[in-house]
Amino acid sequence: MFDGNDYLMNTYNRYPVILEKGKGAKIWDISGKEYLDFASGIAVNTLGHSHPKIVDAIKTQSEKLIHCSNLYWNEPQIELAKIISEKSIGGKVFFVNSGTEANETAIKIARKFGKKQNTSKFKILSAIDSFHGRTLGSLSATGQPKYQESFKPLVEGFEYFEFNNIEDISKKISEEVCAVILEPIQGESGIIPAEKDFLESVRELCNKYNALLIFDEVQCGIGRTGELFAYQAYMVEPDVITLAKGLGGGIPIGAVVANKKADVLEPGDHGSTFGGNPFACSVAVTVLNEISNEFFLKGVKAAGEYLKSNLEILIQKFSQVLKEVRGLGLMIGVEFKENFSAKDFSKKCLENGLLLVPAGNNTLRFLPPLNVRKNELESALEIFESCLKEITKEVS
Repeated sequence: MFDGNDYLMNTYNRYPVILEKGKGAKIWDISGKEYLDFASGIAVNTLGHSHPKIVDAIKTQSEKLIHCSNLYWNEPQIELAKIISEKSIGGKVFFVNSGTEANETAIKIARKFGKKQNTSKFKILSAIDSFHGRTLGSLSATGQPKYQESFKPLVEGFEYFEFNNIEDISKKISEEVCAVILEPIQGESGIIPAEKDFLESVRELCNKYNALLIFDEVQCGIGRTGELFAYQAYMVEPDVITLAKGLGGGIPIGAVVANKKADVLEPGDHGSTFGGNPFACSVAVTVLNEISNEFFLKGVKAAGEYLKSNLEILIQKFSQVLKEVRGLGLMIGVEFKENFSAKDFSKKCLENGLLLVPAGNNTLRFLPPLNVRKNELESALEIFESCLKEITKEVS
């Protein structure tokens, strides 16, 4: 086996494991060791690994048509756009390949929307500790200097407000603001849910100043909260939604849906060579058809409530190590106390057969497949607790 470090750029702090195959919520490395995958490719594998309906969609569509230019129509793209539009805010859809591309598209929509009103209406407000991607525009929207410093100067016109602080954003919004972009649940900063009254107030401010409200649901959308779209958990409707990660169940695809007010792009304004190709769209149709029924989403909520309630028990039991549990549905974060490293703890969980995802604020993310079984939740909790017992013994 070749050493990946000899050939791959050093852009990831990878765990010392090479994964080979997966089935459902389980995954195996090249030595045959089994793990419970509660990382799900960072909220991507909504139906787990090798789901039979996804595999069938891949086989069927790949034998028909994998790619064609957006100079032509293709049926899976139209069908997927119809599903997303009708099940969300009823707008028009643009397809891309990733979350950062979706947010770049939303930024361009916002800028054009503002310029159509006034040439000075170009500012975009985003939240401190937000994460919107790593391309230059989305990086400029990301309210975390640690990601930005090496790539300055950034795109001008971005200003940052304190998440869940309506007084702060009220001071910063003005007639020059064309949009506010935020995550209903901040994922990369450690699973920080928005407060309902905060989102309601931001919606009112956007209406007052004729600015677009953009919800970045790249991580928290597509059933992750127990609602098909995260905004539905808050009953606050945005003008634009950006999607990716779980939409393709593992196949790269992203999407932007814009309501009538935000539908400003015209031919030549934007494009994507691979965005909306029939292969990716066909798989995404399969994913949405599987998860968007009420019975499935009730299962996500029930699984999330079970996982969260049991993690809250562990918070009490290991209060010297753990600080707090947060989240909605199957997007749950456990924050560690300052003298314990969530990232180091994730390595201990890996050694014991459980994959979890570190995040900001010294937090570990539980992001299992949305169809995870109760016995798999029980096994994950057992591994997590056994690892907690290990580290408490080490410090006692």
